[in-house]
Amino acid sequence: MYALGMTVRDIQGHLHDMYGVDVSPSLISEVTESIQEEVKLWQDRPLEALYPIVYLDALMVKMRYEGKVENRAIYTAIGINVEGQKSVLGLWASTNEGAKHWMTVLTNLKNRGMKDAFIVCTDGLKGFPEAIEAIFPSTLVQTCIVHLIRASLAFVNWKERKAMAADLKLIYRAASAEMAELALAAFREKYPKHQAVADVWQRNWQRVIPFFDFPEEIRKIIYTTNAVESLHMSLRKVTRNRGSFPNQDAAIKLLYLALQNVSKKWHTVQNWREALSQFSIRWPERMRLGLGS
Repeated sequence: MYALGMTVRDIQGHLHDMYGVDVSPSLISEVTESIQEEVKLWQDRPLEALYPIVYLDALMVKMRYEGKVENRAIYTAIGINVEGQKSVLGLWASTNEGAKHWMTVLTNLKNRGMKDAFIVCTDGLKGFPEAIEAIFPSTLVQTCIVHLIRASLAFVNWKERKAMAADLKLIYRAASAEMAELALAAFREKYPKHQAVADVWQRNWQRVIPFFDFPEEIRKIIYTTNAVESLHMSLRKVTRNRGSFPNQDAAIKLLYLALQNVSKKWHTVQNWREALSQFSIRWPERMRLGLGS
């Protein structure tokens, strides 16, 4: 039989290599059948009405699809609820990462009961902010600053990157959006041969500046999608030794098992009380949605 897209012997070997334990074939069969139902219940479970902060990103995984092996995107959403607790809201598979497919993910979140998010942090994918705003029109979309830095420095040779990264820091560490704009202008003047770098920031400016409206406690939480990237790093450890998955269901099941283990180590987000206080002042009516009143 096949379970999780692997033979029982595959799973026996995996458990032995990862944990040094030997498990009987009958136990593996019993467990994996229950996991299939568990994953479905998890994917369809009702969500909370409000997640003040949501991180969205995709992980590329090799799997067989329509008779050939290809890299397919596993979409991941992490939500922080009003208590400051992180949870993975779901895993979805598609051909590649795109705004159209993200809209399907966002619609799924809404259909499962999520009504609002104050801030959604993304990697700056073209069309992504518009997809988010189509489903959650009141949500602020914050482009991940770390992704912007990477995209910027891709235009620069390695010898110049350290100095340029320090000057880019003057932009995103500015006290206000106005000060950041002045720092961007100064950057253009200092690096006339690297206008392409400044252009990366200029094109994304309306999605860069939302976090300037918040104090340092909230900026630390929303300036990067590191929360979901850290999760993906852990998930890659599980997929690294496999050539490919036989299908996307197999990939989702194994990733589900892995994230159950990873999420046990998650704690309440640091400085959450201060962040929640800010949100309550800025969006009192929307906050009541999360408090159930």
